[in-house]
Amino acid sequence: MADFIDYKTLNNALGNSKLGNSDVGGILSSLLPTTLTLAGLILFGMLVAGGFTMLVGAADKESQEKGKKQVTSALTGFVIIFLAYWIAQILQVIFKINIVS
Repeated sequence: MADFIDYKTLNNALGNSKLGNSDVGGILSSLLPTTLTLAGLILFGMLVAGGFTMLVGAADKESQEKGKKQVTSALTGFVIIFLAYWIAQILQVIFKINIVS
């Protein structure tokens, strides 16, 4: 198993006893599930809205293009969020800090 840094001891040694076990990884770990859930809901909403725009404007080329751009933007955002999560997990392994889990 990986040896993790004891942030409570480190913070006490540095004179930051108010921080306790708080570290950047702890803060990110507490915010990440909420952020990913919110991003998933926004992705779903954008996909539905883009599909609806394409469906309603079936006869209008401009409306179809607008819907395609919205769906493409939603999927691009999903890929960026997925890569950010993946990179956070890699950094967790490399630097032995608790970011994601």
